[in-house]
Amino acid sequence: MSESDIVTFGETMLRLSPPNHERLENADEFEVRAAGAESNVAIAANRLGASATWLSKVPETALGRRVVGELRGHGIDADVVWSHRGRQGTYYLEHAGKPRGTNVIYDRENTAIATAEAREFDIDRIQDAKVFFTTGITPALSSTLRDTTLNLLKAARKGGTTTAFDFNYRRKLWSPDEARETLTKLFPGIDVLVIAARDARTVLGFEGDPRQLAHKLGSQYDFTTVVVTRGSEGAVGWHDSVVHDHDAYETDTLDPIGTGDAFTGAFIARRLDGDDVPTALEYAAATASLKRTIPGDVALVTADEVEEVVKDQGEDISR
Repeated sequence: MSESDIVTFGETMLRLSPPNHERLENADEFEVRAAGAESNVAIAANRLGASATWLSKVPETALGRRVVGELRGHGIDADVVWSHRGRQGTYYLEHAGKPRGTNVIYDRENTAIATAEAREFDIDRIQDAKVFFTTGITPALSSTLRDTTLNLLKAARKGGTTTAFDFNYRRKLWSPDEARETLTKLFPGIDVLVIAARDARTVLGFEGDPRQLAHKLGSQYDFTTVVVTRGSEGAVGWHDSVVHDHDAYETDTLDPIGTGDAFTGAFIARRLDGDDVPTALEYAAATASLKRTIPGDVALVTADEVEEVVKDQGEDISR
C-alpha cells in the first residue's frame, strides 16, 4: 500500500433520510448515503489534492460493505479491519426548516468500531503519513475507543506525524463534563485543534470572542495551530501567536450536514500543499460554502470549483 498524505480514523455510518422533507414517522422510502466525520474529512482533503486513507473497523456484512464500497468510490483508500462481531452504525436525518429544525437520531449501539483497538491497525500507515486526523466523536463511542484514540495519537506523534483533531462535541453522545474530562487528556498529543466557538465555551468553559478563544486555547495547551469555527460568521486561526480571521462565503443552504468536515479537510489539504494559515482558511471557507449546496454529508467538489469561489468569479449558472 502506498503512503497517504492524511490518514483519518473513526466510524462511518449509513445515513437514512426521507426525501422531500418528509417526517420519519411517515416515511416509506429513504435516501441512503455513507456518512462519518473522519471519512468526510478524508474525502474533502482528497478532492483538494491530498492522498487520503480512512482507517476503521467495519462489520463483515452487506451494510458494512456498502459503506466501504461507497467511500472507495469517492477515491480514498479505505483500510479497514473486518469484524464478525458488532453491527453497522446508522443515523436517521429528518430535514426541516424553522421552527422544527433538522433532527438527527443515532442508532450506533453495539457497533463493530466500538471494539477497535490500536493493535488491530497498521501503525506504519499512520507514522508514514504527513497528518493523522480523528475527532472527538470517536472516543465518545466507547471506553475502548477512548484508549484507542489516545494510543493512535501517541503512535502518530512518536513517528513524527502531525496530529490534527476536530473537537466535534455531540451532545447526543455524552455530557459536556464527560467530554471535557476525556478530550482534554488527548490534548498533549495534538498539534492542530479545530473547535467550534460554542464548544470551547460550553464544554471547556472558556470565555471570550473567537479570537480570544483561539489565543487562550493555543497558549494554554501548547497547540501548534488552533482553528475556531464560528458557523455562518466564518473562522479564525491561531498560529505562531498570531490570530487570522476569515469570513464565511455567502451560500444557499441545501444540506448543511458535513460542512464543518469539508472545511477541516480543505484546511488540512491546503496546509499540506504549503499554504499559510490565512490562505488555508480562505480555501476551507470556500469548500464549506460549496458543501452547503450539495446533498449528503460529503463535499463532492473539485479544486477548480473551490478556486472559482475564492476568486469570486462564479455565476449562478455554469455555461
